[in-house]
Amino acid sequence: MSEPAPHMSTPRPVIRQLDDAAINRIAAGEVVERPASAVKELVENAIDAGAKRIEVAYADGGKTLIRITDDGIGMPPEELPLALSRHATSKIDGSDLLDIHTFGFRGEALPSLGSVGRLTITSRAEGYEAASIRVVGGALEPVKPAALNGGTVVELRDLFFATPARLKFLRSDRAEAQAIGDVIKRLSMAEPHVGFTLRDVSGGGEGRIMFQASPETGDLFDALHGRLRQVLGREFAENALAIDAEREGLRLTGYAALPTYSRGAAVAQYLFVNGRPVRDKLLTGALRAAYFDFLSRDRHPAAALFTAFGRCERASGEIRGAISRPWRGPQPDRVGPAPRAGRGRASRLNHRRGCNAWRDAARIHGSAADGAARLSDGSPVTRRALFCPRDAGP
Repeated sequence: MSEPAPHMSTPRPVIRQLDDAAINRIAAGEVVERPASAVKELVENAIDAGAKRIEVAYADGGKTLIRITDDGIGMPPEELPLALSRHATSKIDGSDLLDIHTFGFRGEALPSLGSVGRLTITSRAEGYEAASIRVVGGALEPVKPAALNGGTVVELRDLFFATPARLKFLRSDRAEAQAIGDVIKRLSMAEPHVGFTLRDVSGGGEGRIMFQASPETGDLFDALHGRLRQVLGREFAENALAIDAEREGLRLTGYAALPTYSRGAAVAQYLFVNGRPVRDKLLTGALRAAYFDFLSRDRHPAAALFTAFGRCERASGEIRGAISRPWRGPQPDRVGPAPRAGRGRASRLNHRRGCNAWRDAARIHGSAADGAARLSDGSPVTRRALFCPRDAGP
């Protein structure tokens, strides 16, 4: 006689509705994989709130403390409990999911964090008194008066205390701290007009400043160039060429370094889709192909490049991953495939256009400074910016 399968229970299992606490903990497994994921979600919320200065403090690699302080618009007291409800957000009204201009829009981050840690939110909106709310392991406490001049302070303590099995998958404090730093640097490149400060307060007190970037001024290229100088160093800024290319509704901007400024590993390649940091093999392949004639196989180009496409491109349904599955920061070892970005027609167009634009930038090595360089179509180019003709073929 055949024995029942080990995964089948007897008697017949009954379908039941999970409670909110279980639902939020399951959602937290998708939204928050490590402290760097929590930092990313909270900093993106601060950016969406219009913050001009954001301070991030962490202790023990973010395992025991993550604190985000911003000067954004804040929240009134009556909206604090709603902010901790799933799928409650001020960023969309649900009428058009193809026209999203913010980092977040699902309304899952805060309730997910509150279900696996000790989360406290203190906020003050203009015209309202400051208030604070706390949620511990999914248990919501009443709103209380607080003291705050403006903006929002989100404090997350003891991450994964409610799901201790997740703690053994975290890496060392140093590795988790490095992941947090990488998240902040990438977001600071995406938002050069916002100031960022990163502190390690593991020893208590003011802690050590691990990274600091002042708000940049000027137009897109000037602000981005200044921010890249702060994040990637003066040498990169002095050896990088501005790129501004647009074809078939897709725009590519940013800075690509000259072939002489190459790296021994692909550690200085920062790619963004509609302002979101992403990791995509097709996009990095396009970047490497653009430098194919100029770099040996053991050298890698350095670049910070932004791809933007319009609503019509998203509405075609051919974009997968870059919007629905943005980069979530450095990922730990995981079972199964990692989220992929930028599939479909837009990614293939990215490959062709990126190769053309980046290859043109690389061609002007050595002669860009005096304005004598030429693009592949023979048109002149200056060191300040590289413009590809809009009516040119892909």
